[in-house]
Amino acid sequence: MPLPADAQLISVDDHVIEHPKVWTDRLPQKYQAEGPRVIKNELGHDVWHLEGNLHVNIGLNAVAGRPKEEFGMEPCRYEDMIDGCYDPAARVRDMDLDGIQAQLCFPSFPGFAGTKFHQLKDKGLGLACVQAYNDWMIDEWCAAAPDRLIPLVMMPFWDPEQTAAEIRRTAAKGAKAITFPENPLPHGLPSFQGDFFNPVFEAAQETDMPLCMHFGSGGAPVTSTDGPFAVAIALYGTNSLFTTVELLFSPVFRNYPRLKVALSEGGIGWIPYVLERCDYTWDRHRHYQHLELKVPPSEMFRDHIFGCFISDEAGLEALDRIGVDQVMWECDYPHSDSNWPHARKMLSETLHNVGDDVAMKIAETNARRVFNFTGGR
Repeated sequence: MPLPADAQLISVDDHVIEHPKVWTDRLPQKYQAEGPRVIKNELGHDVWHLEGNLHVNIGLNAVAGRPKEEFGMEPCRYEDMIDGCYDPAARVRDMDLDGIQAQLCFPSFPGFAGTKFHQLKDKGLGLACVQAYNDWMIDEWCAAAPDRLIPLVMMPFWDPEQTAAEIRRTAAKGAKAITFPENPLPHGLPSFQGDFFNPVFEAAQETDMPLCMHFGSGGAPVTSTDGPFAVAIALYGTNSLFTTVELLFSPVFRNYPRLKVALSEGGIGWIPYVLERCDYTWDRHRHYQHLELKVPPSEMFRDHIFGCFISDEAGLEALDRIGVDQVMWECDYPHSDSNWPHARKMLSETLHNVGDDVAMKIAETNARRVFNFTGGR
């Protein structure tokens, strides 16, 4: 049956295009020259200048409102975008057009988890950029509509102690979630198998903020160099698959039994197979490999990990094997996978085979529970 009319749709993965003064308004004077600022390049495109390097706004990341035939990878200017990309009041108006109550927005220019700041030579500048972004996200973007915009903060993830401190600082300011790399190895950092990130997990558990691991935050899938980018786009969800298996066979959830992880934009159709395969592997190989996991990985999954989807018929047909409490919906505005301004209509059509109680969980109440969000109710 269709989505209940009283469902307050909550999207757990959207994106913000940072306006040009996010960092120039907030960085200490000593970091202004090397910190992020927008300039015009020789072609008239708006580009970000950071520590001597230039970074473009990719048009594919701000195509809300355009027909698919006009999508493209070329750089774009702010005047090429609808203002809901970077203005919170306009964003709320766009949400109203689609019947969406609330959004959780990931960064754009810094990367989904702030990886551009990890790449800086000056890690003091990197930390300052992270903190400036978080203050802007909480004090400006989300403060413009606290019942509609859910504060998601980034971290100086290359330094676990600084990250733990920033988690606690932003939690005290009202943050609800943390964006974090799905795979630290491509960033030259230790894996989730050791204890390097323990201060991060401890602080996230203490503040009850989920780690949102957006696909692509650990790098692009390895594909053929001579194939179209469509190959990588279609495969990005496999990053979430890898993350799930890595976490389930790590000590993370055993050591932090209340930690939550959201697989942002990873889809859900692959989850039943992966859980079946992990359980089979655990049963046959745990003895000689001395695996410390005492329960099947699928049980651990349902205590800690949440799948997020835009459109996923295969996953919805297998909800009983995933767990109806583990699934959340996302709009992905203003990216090219978004169905805005028809997202609510399309989700309602997608949920035609589930009952009202399950539809409400997917559309709203699971997200409220995971992110401790009460806005609008």
